[in-house]
Amino acid sequence: MSVMHQVKDWIMKALGAVIIVLFAAMTVIGSYQIITRYFFNRPSTISEELLTYSFTWMALFASAYVFGKRDHMRIGFLADKLTGAPKKWLDAAIEMLAFVFAGVVMVYGGSSITKLTMIQTTASLQIPMGYVYAAVPFTGVLIMLFCLVNAIDLLHADYKEKEEA
Repeated sequence: MSVMHQVKDWIMKALGAVIIVLFAAMTVIGSYQIITRYFFNRPSTISEELLTYSFTWMALFASAYVFGKRDHMRIGFLADKLTGAPKKWLDAAIEMLAFVFAGVVMVYGGSSITKLTMIQTTASLQIPMGYVYAAVPFTGVLIMLFCLVNAIDLLHADYKEKEEA
């Protein structure tokens, strides 16, 4: 099981680095766009498109990162009332529901939309839109992987009274 955690840690570090690079690039591109728009009165359509797609990718990668840290949102009105084995099984079931959702919506649906949009190009950059949408199935696979690891960890955790795993 330590190999599984080492792979997860490596993916989390790489994902964190990608998120930081995307955020830094967005800062530079956004500054460039402001300078060209307000000082030179010539807005850049390429920078606007890059910002939009970078933000989309960063948001998707950050959502996968949050699932990896197991900090995703949940409604705890039922889970917070449970303790011991029932809480363990409920938390594992929540992870598996997220796994199924990511598989069906993000991986299957995202792959379908990526294939469909490979012939459509973006307005300014002239790259296939499928490249933009490719982040959806990619992050879906990461979320599935993280949910699986989290569920395995939860099932092996020792839940005590009034504690979270």
